[in-house]
Amino acid sequence: MPFLAWLRSGRLAAHSLGRPAGGWRLNGMASCFAMAEELRTMAGNQAKRLKSSCSNIEEAAEEVGKQEENGHETKRIKTSGEEVEDGVKRFPKRKVVMLMAYSGKGYHGMQRNVGNAQFKTIEDDLVTALIRSGCIPENHGEDMKKMSFQRCARTDKGVSAAGQIVSLKVWLIDDILEKINHHLPPHIRILGLKRVTGGFNSKNKCDARTYSYMLPTFALAHKDCDLQDDTYRLSTKTLETVNSLLACYKGTHNFHNFTSQKGPKDPSAKRYIMEMYCEEPFVREGMEFAVIKVKGQSFMMHQIRKMIGLVIAIVKGFASEAIMERCWGEEKVDVPKAPGLGLVLERVHFEKYNKRFGNDGLHEALEWVEEEEKIAAFKEQHIYPTIISTEKEEKSMGCWVETLSNHDFNSTVSRAPVDNRDSKSDDPEGSDGCGDDSD
Repeated sequence: MPFLAWLRSGRLAAHSLGRPAGGWRLNGMASCFAMAEELRTMAGNQAKRLKSSCSNIEEAAEEVGKQEENGHETKRIKTSGEEVEDGVKRFPKRKVVMLMAYSGKGYHGMQRNVGNAQFKTIEDDLVTALIRSGCIPENHGEDMKKMSFQRCARTDKGVSAAGQIVSLKVWLIDDILEKINHHLPPHIRILGLKRVTGGFNSKNKCDARTYSYMLPTFALAHKDCDLQDDTYRLSTKTLETVNSLLACYKGTHNFHNFTSQKGPKDPSAKRYIMEMYCEEPFVREGMEFAVIKVKGQSFMMHQIRKMIGLVIAIVKGFASEAIMERCWGEEKVDVPKAPGLGLVLERVHFEKYNKRFGNDGLHEALEWVEEEEKIAAFKEQHIYPTIISTEKEEKSMGCWVETLSNHDFNSTVSRAPVDNRDSKSDDPEGSDGCGDDSD
């Protein structure tokens, strides 16, 4: 009700009660001024709340994204500004993803084993760098759940990565990438960083993973070939045979024979492979190499290395092509596992996330076009030289090839009890991971 109208109503009420209008007028005016003062106070408080809400619009949008991803309506939006921890004012924490590249030689995989310093992992060095750079408090290193940390792929011992993704909450300090990398060794780099929705989980939101496997081509020489060393060069015909065999993996198959974790009736042993092929060979330091690429939704423990190991066994003449059909059946087939040295996590894919949030005006699509040159340079400087020099020094592929004659590819092997586990005991990471190749 407008102020003057409200005042007139007070006067009329005074006359209707038979009271002196002057007395009511004075009391009404006093009440009116008091009410006006209260209204001004309320308006001021409302303005402050509105200003606070506007200043935190990004955080509000992040919370909305989190609620949407979890399938819930947004009920409340956090509007905290700078945080205070241990008496020190900090930047607000934000959920981000980091693009990582690393050479896995000398590490026992990606995943950190808190309290076990005997086996050093990539995450050990990463967490140390995050703390020293001021991105996370020290106690988050002991309990990584406090920073909502999640890796996309849990790579195995010695396995490298050119496009690993981790998601976590950090303080967005100035020059964050430069400061983190300053505390990392040269063979581990953070190449990019992007803001994501509050509910983002790099493992669960990943649609597919692409791996490469770099191997010396003499591994594909027939067992009766005289050249089983650095002088061997892959022929066009042999490359066609290799690609023909690799194409057999495409589609959905029961890969229980390509891991030690699954039984033939375990539904989670079925995996979908989108593409798998071998690229043209190239020569480095006098030795010819070829790179096999494979893209799949997810991989089980040792799956990629066994897929490649079986193709090598067939091309070299130790096994017939018919063994591939047998592998899809329920019988347990003896499938050799290629060395882990040449395996590299190339990139991870987030097509569904990008479609939903990549063009919402608040978040970036998880594509790394601008970082492609950095990725290529890192591989040339740290990953490829390590694979080549290690192969020359340790001859891991050469020694492994000599063991193929010990396998009996025509008979079945006894199944270990672990293979009878059902899907309830599936690896929660759902990929080729730690002790496996992908996650």
